[in-house]
Amino acid sequence: MKVIYISYDGMTDPLGQSQVIPYLTGLTKKGHQLTIISCEKKDKFEQYHQPIQELLNSNSISWHPIHYSSLPSILSKQLNLLRIKQKAYQICKNNIPDAVHCRSYMAALIGLQLKNKYGVKFIFDMRGFWADERIDGRIWNPEKTTDKRIYNYFKKKEIEFLTNADHTISLTQNAKDEILGWAVFQRKPIPIEVIPCCVDLNLFTTEHINSSEQDKLKGQLKINSTDFIISYLGSIGTWYMLDEMLDFFKILSTKKANAKFLFITQDDKESIISIAESKGIPKEKLIIHSADRNEVPLYLSLSQVSIYFIKPLYSKKASSPTKTGEIMAMGIPIITNSGIGDSDRILSDSGAGMLVKKFTDEEYNRIIEQIDVLLKIDKTKIREAAINYFSLEKGVELYDAVYRKVMC
Repeated sequence: MKVIYISYDGMTDPLGQSQVIPYLTGLTKKGHQLTIISCEKKDKFEQYHQPIQELLNSNSISWHPIHYSSLPSILSKQLNLLRIKQKAYQICKNNIPDAVHCRSYMAALIGLQLKNKYGVKFIFDMRGFWADERIDGRIWNPEKTTDKRIYNYFKKKEIEFLTNADHTISLTQNAKDEILGWAVFQRKPIPIEVIPCCVDLNLFTTEHINSSEQDKLKGQLKINSTDFIISYLGSIGTWYMLDEMLDFFKILSTKKANAKFLFITQDDKESIISIAESKGIPKEKLIIHSADRNEVPLYLSLSQVSIYFIKPLYSKKASSPTKTGEIMAMGIPIITNSGIGDSDRILSDSGAGMLVKKFTDEEYNRIIEQIDVLLKIDKTKIREAAINYFSLEKGVELYDAVYRKVMC
């Protein structure tokens, strides 16, 4: 297939490098011809343009980066969409592709137009309930007339995308079940494939980590051999519940005096320390450090357990945290909360972690009392579960199957 892949996210963004390019390079090995149109932020583009261009060239992927406008929100989006549309139409005029593969809702606005104008197949890679995420994340205020109108516009578009897509990709089975339960699709089900955020199992593995590297890093981070390390990976951002995770850690510290909380994050160190100290957690108990993507496995390997709490809101039915597969691939058990994507099913079926049902001291104590059970879980089995659920190779196979189905 000849496919135009449209992404409102940049290939030079961390997300583009971890969650787009690996799939597309895998699809080229299946014989597909890929052309990417993406919005690139100036600072990231200047920093990573050269290596990304070389990587894509080496995989015979054509790349058309569009400058991401930093004008005020609405104007910026309109200008970015116009630039994407112009580039997509230009490509189609020269050589009409077989399909347009659209990452999320903004890209799908253009993809549906291409289907209507050129008759190409339309793949809606929805990534989540985007409009609901904007409400749940308080980016849009439903009490404001303008925000409410924008929300209603995209909810109508959501139905239009799903109805007209030759195939839809959902990150979770939970979201797929939710969509197929809507009245509009009960009489006429639509084709949806579930493909979660996958992990590069060649990067996230203990095979490339040796004890001397670990000892050196422990020395730099002032971690003693007797310390109990619980880790958090990634940015705090809109969805992650820092206060509740720190509340959990405070109780853990009373049970395990040698506990330390390792944050592997690019976020501001002082703000995390400030919130922790306001809860009576001394900063000596915190280790906060950034890491390049290739360094993340080594940092994770220092922890016995990893934790993340996500706000259990409606839109999170469709969420597939990338960190889940990365942590499991390292054989590390997870503590997280229920109600997020397919996490309940995955952790229950695989035995790779424990689920917090409520954000209360009583519930935290229940989990902490069983934490030694987590430490006895076979790391090999946790990694095997990651391979089963989050293998990049499996993800590529599923995308390849979708491409072939839409051409039948």
